[in-house]
Amino acid sequence: MRIVTINLNGIRAAEKKGFFAWLGRSSADVVAVQELKAQSGDLAAGQRAPEGYSAGFHFAERKGYSGVGLYLCRPPATFIEGIGVAEFDAEGRYLRADWPDGLSIVSVYLPSGSSSAERQAAKFRFMDVFLPHLSALRDEGREFILCGDWNIAHTPLDLKNWRSNQKNSGFLPEERAWLTRVFDELGWVDVYRRLYPTAGEEGYTWWSNRGQAWAKNVGWRIDYQIATPGVAALARAASVYKAQRFSDHAPLIIDYDRPLC
Repeated sequence: MRIVTINLNGIRAAEKKGFFAWLGRSSADVVAVQELKAQSGDLAAGQRAPEGYSAGFHFAERKGYSGVGLYLCRPPATFIEGIGVAEFDAEGRYLRADWPDGLSIVSVYLPSGSSSAERQAAKFRFMDVFLPHLSALRDEGREFILCGDWNIAHTPLDLKNWRSNQKNSGFLPEERAWLTRVFDELGWVDVYRRLYPTAGEEGYTWWSNRGQAWAKNVGWRIDYQIATPGVAALARAASVYKAQRFSDHAPLIIDYDRPLC
């Protein structure tokens, strides 16, 4: 089972840059996408249902903002939109797919706090409600893989200029400590980091559009596949696809020894 996650920074813009042509060659069983920046009526047929995939979406109410989706090689039994918190469900940040065999895959997009103090406060509110949600998921006894843009670099290995970013959103001590709780207290697994404990710049998934960040690989690893231990143990290889640019993020690809289709 090959799972891809990518923040598209606009699904229509990503298509113009070749994303859906690449998707058709990717051999992916699941593609989790974030930041659609579109509503349902904005999607063309090839964006809504690429050949070989069924799809589900959680759109933001605000036009041109947020939104997440899942492209799946096998339709799930159910889709679940949102986490049950109106403030964030209106922003289209969470879509869950369940299969009868006990597997669930989620596309999730945590808020960014970089634009203002108000958005950082919203990010902290999301983290406050999402931690108990993650605990509840663990208690379900299913195998989960949560794919998406978490907007937090966990350790100094996960960004180029960590010293100068310690007071910036995405690498704040409070954010990093929260992610440590997700792993150490709740028992979720950072699958890429499990496979490659010492990997640095090869794991970056996002680059600022400012300056020469992409050219100089001044990046951050903020896109994750975070899983329950059982399915995390089945991961055998991971990579970040950088041969083409579809967005300011790059696709994170992980292969698991577990069939889906």
